[in-house]
Amino acid sequence: MSGFHGVFPYLVSPIAPDGSVLEAGLRRLVDHLIASGVHGLTPLGSTGEFAYLDASQRRRIVEVVVDQAARRVPVVAGVAATTTADAVRQVRDYAAIGADGILAIMEAYFPVPEAGVISYFQAIAEATPLPVVLYTNPMFQRSDLSLPAIEALSRHPRIVGIKDASNNTGRLLSILNRVEGRLEVFAASAHIPAAVMLIGGVGWMAGPACVIPRESVRLYELCKAGRWPEAMALQRVLWRLNELFAAHSLAACIKGALQIQGFAVGDPLPPQPPLSEAGRQAVAAALDSLKGLA
Repeated sequence: MSGFHGVFPYLVSPIAPDGSVLEAGLRRLVDHLIASGVHGLTPLGSTGEFAYLDASQRRRIVEVVVDQAARRVPVVAGVAATTTADAVRQVRDYAAIGADGILAIMEAYFPVPEAGVISYFQAIAEATPLPVVLYTNPMFQRSDLSLPAIEALSRHPRIVGIKDASNNTGRLLSILNRVEGRLEVFAASAHIPAAVMLIGGVGWMAGPACVIPRESVRLYELCKAGRWPEAMALQRVLWRLNELFAAHSLAACIKGALQIQGFAVGDPLPPQPPLSEAGRQAVAAALDSLKGLA
């Protein structure tokens, strides 16, 4: 097992209008999150708008995060591709940069049969000595990971975890039962983190943790200590932010919230719109209501 656990914020990808990476803003965010106690960082997740970045932008994002983290916490870099060859190239590149793990998702235009899905993730795991976390997001994927596919992949020695971004917590329990301890299970923002911890999860990789890192770490600590009444009291309050992120475009909501907090992270990449004024007001009000919770 990798030992990955706890709160891994899905980092935003701050991009200027000319396409360059807003490095100062990203470095400041990395330092802030680490100082807030997060257990790791995940660049190029869904919140990082990986589907909207070119190869050079993706690479620079990973370089900046690895450099700024400076081994203080593990960096698990997102890899997404429509071809196995491109995925393998990314894996080798990010490993050479110094990433500590790989978060692997499959993009697809045409549907891919299950055998092809399995071979894609196996090729990623074979391309690196780094631990690999599977990432499945049925809301946006053309070819999802089925339970039999997850069970088969769990037997690869370097595939150590899965982040499931369905909103079906029962599916997480099914995964836990099928993999019999071979995979660590992480929640996403579509799940209630405390509930996932209760059934055997080891943490969560999610965009909202970028905005409420201290509160997220506090929730994790309460769950780990088995202080469930306190954990659920905090979870009920924090869930308001998850509801907002579900109601608005994810990257727009996280970037808008970070802008409200004073981070220069730019807007979502076009054609995605920025957070609406009504959305900004709702997010600002939610953030105000959470002050002092951690």
